[in-house]
Amino acid sequence: MQIIKDKQITDNTWTFVADDDALSNGDISVTLTRWKKDKERILKREGKIGIRLATSDEVADLAEDLDKINLIELEFPVFTDGRAFSQARLLRGRYHYQGEIRAIGGFMADQAFYLSRVGVNAFQLDNAEALNTALSTLNDFSVHYQASSN
Repeated sequence: MQIIKDKQITDNTWTFVADDDALSNGDISVTLTRWKKDKERILKREGKIGIRLATSDEVADLAEDLDKINLIELEFPVFTDGRAFSQARLLRGRYHYQGEIRAIGGFMADQAFYLSRVGVNAFQLDNAEALNTALSTLNDFSVHYQASSN
């Protein structure tokens, strides 16, 4: 599967491991619930670590561990649920997270520009055909009225 990362289309090298699946080596992401439960085991395996945040998860619950995490996936259950915008803004602004923040799930390609303004730098779209559309929206505007993370 391909994603957009840092304004380029690239291959996704990460694997999501569900809460009831066995941990594996390599670059994996897990839910915040699994991270809290199995943190020590996850840290001992080989590979990079990512955390998938649901819109109901509190970013503050992850704040002390951000230096151990390479990827944060922000889940969009539907495009009308904007809580992940706030999560991205908190990660970049309040907690100064420097790693990859990836939007996943039910967001629209047209939202990529606005997501980038709050700190998202990677996009995994459900519809692979929309990758080029999302990539093109990242350059929609050259003048901004508000401050942002980018």
